[in-house]
Amino acid sequence: MKPSKNIVFLLALVAASTSMAFADDPKPLPIGVKAPDFSLKGVDDKTYTLASFKNARLLVIIFTCNHCPTAQAYEDRIIEFTAAYKPKDVQVVAISPNSDAAIRLDELGYTDLSDSFEEMKIRHKEKGYNFPYLYDGEDQQASVQYGPATTPHAFVFDEERILRYAGRIDDDEHIGRAKTFDLRNAVDELLAEKPVTTATTRTFGCSVKWKSKTDWKTREAEEWKKEPVTLVAANMDTLKAVLQNNSGKYRLINFWATWCGPCVAEFSALVETDKMYRHRDFDFVTISLDAKKSADKVHTFLRQKYASNRNFLFGDENKYDLIEAVDEEWQGALPYTILVSPEGEIVYRQAGIIEPLALRKAIVEQLGRYYP
Repeated sequence: MKPSKNIVFLLALVAASTSMAFADDPKPLPIGVKAPDFSLKGVDDKTYTLASFKNARLLVIIFTCNHCPTAQAYEDRIIEFTAAYKPKDVQVVAISPNSDAAIRLDELGYTDLSDSFEEMKIRHKEKGYNFPYLYDGEDQQASVQYGPATTPHAFVFDEERILRYAGRIDDDEHIGRAKTFDLRNAVDELLAEKPVTTATTRTFGCSVKWKSKTDWKTREAEEWKKEPVTLVAANMDTLKAVLQNNSGKYRLINFWATWCGPCVAEFSALVETDKMYRHRDFDFVTISLDAKKSADKVHTFLRQKYASNRNFLFGDENKYDLIEAVDEEWQGALPYTILVSPEGEIVYRQAGIIEPLALRKAIVEQLGRYYP
């Protein structure tokens, strides 16, 4: 007897809710358990399974990601660890557990990259990772089975692929301040055929971004709609004050106009950049060179873009005075974007349409990638 369609639906609903609850709070793999198999794509576009590393004496799997400041603080340490232990037949593998569909822009304040597969490729190349970097953000099945609590979270398996250590890499995420090197200690003991003295430790870092939390991102966009969008008339004195930048923050200033095609094309990326960094020492200002009689048109455009940052309408009467006052390197073409330090120095400039990644990299290199 076949179950009714309603029962099938209810069973599927229960299964989905159970899976979601498990994914929200997975339990770390217990010590003494065999490594679960996986099939994950690496940034080299090859597919890796547990058997791909069968020839290594020890297997170290580290769940990490692009965006987390703690994960970024450990990147060089993981690279150094890999270089030191690869000759000892220790294989390091990094897995990104995060669903980039669940990451809000305001969670990206310490990075230039989110956690999509294509962005993982960029980070791998830029940092020169000497270990495979695998993507589990699609269905997160491996992450659910291994149960990382944070990024980063390390798991060490012996020759039989039995878990012998799970926890932190060392005891301080701040670079150069660690005193206890838990991962190295565990690996050294296993290589010496000794039991691991401290088999588990707590971890510290960003939580895993589970796919079931994509509604957080939707809520973020809904919150933007409630933020007021203002447009204020400006003169040369206003402009000079903006350029002097006595805010104590890094100030991104974009000169634009609604009649400028590249200005319109890049504007959403600028607003998203502001949403990423605005909770840090960062400030975004736009200055429109539209005619002042076009104020309503400019304001409408800004509202459509959720530009709740500070927006000024300078007008087009004194445009050459403005160009002269802003930057001696500016030839006058729109759009023009500059990043001004708290000391009033231009530390980044872009004539013409921005490349979002280059801009965000310039910003985060000034603000810092790690927690202070």
